[in-house]
Amino acid sequence: MGMYLRQVCLVAHKLEPVITDLTRVLGIERCHVDPGVGRWGLENTLMTIGSNFLEVVAPVEANTAAGRYLARRGGDGGYILVCQVDAAADQQGCRDNAARLDVRVAYESSRGSYYLMQLHPADLHNAMWEIDWDDRAEVTGVWEPAGGRQWQQHVRDDVTVELTGVEMQADDPAATAQQWGAIAGIQPEAVTDGYRLPLVNGELRFVRDQDGRGAGLSGVDLVVRDRAAIVAAARECNAVIAADHIELCGTRFYLTEAV
Repeated sequence: MGMYLRQVCLVAHKLEPVITDLTRVLGIERCHVDPGVGRWGLENTLMTIGSNFLEVVAPVEANTAAGRYLARRGGDGGYILVCQVDAAADQQGCRDNAARLDVRVAYESSRGSYYLMQLHPADLHNAMWEIDWDDRAEVTGVWEPAGGRQWQQHVRDDVTVELTGVEMQADDPAATAQQWGAIAGIQPEAVTDGYRLPLVNGELRFVRDQDGRGAGLSGVDLVVRDRAAIVAAARECNAVIAADHIELCGTRFYLTEAV
């Protein structure tokens, strides 16, 4: 089974100025707005990074799951990790593995050839994990959450090139990596600061709480072409700037120069 990193969803109290800051600092473009998230009392915007996606959602109604998550984690930050697998059997395998570990399916749906499955964050002791498949099996092409294929006209690579990894803070990184690895059928690997699950096009990293906000999606790895431009734009937005990352929307963006 191949598992691919495809989309990272952040949650914010308000979409603006978050979307403006992200597009300006990272040199990426808005590519899609999904009115379907309204059923959850949300609004959203997606941006494309290579053939992967960065999404921000914000509550527009009271008493939403996203609003409660914002309160629980003390502000804007990571919310949902979205992966793609090759086939229905792969998604079913993840569902069966999750069930054996008493991890519930929080929500699932289908839209034409696209099938969505979200695993319950309470059972994962972390962020929500969405594992999807599409019978067209394009992992760099059609993506229904971004409107199909029209996102391709919004790809830019002069500043930011690729989204290659996700950092997950965990109370017990070893146990969380083992649980997520067992669901995905991937053996965790020990690294300097925690554990990693290698994906076909990137990795998931599990580390200890680094900011006092508890378990959750805490960072995104980016390959960039113009780190200096990103840092300069981040400074103008009054973003947090560190040696190896900047912080926007309560999320650490780790910057690696393209070779």
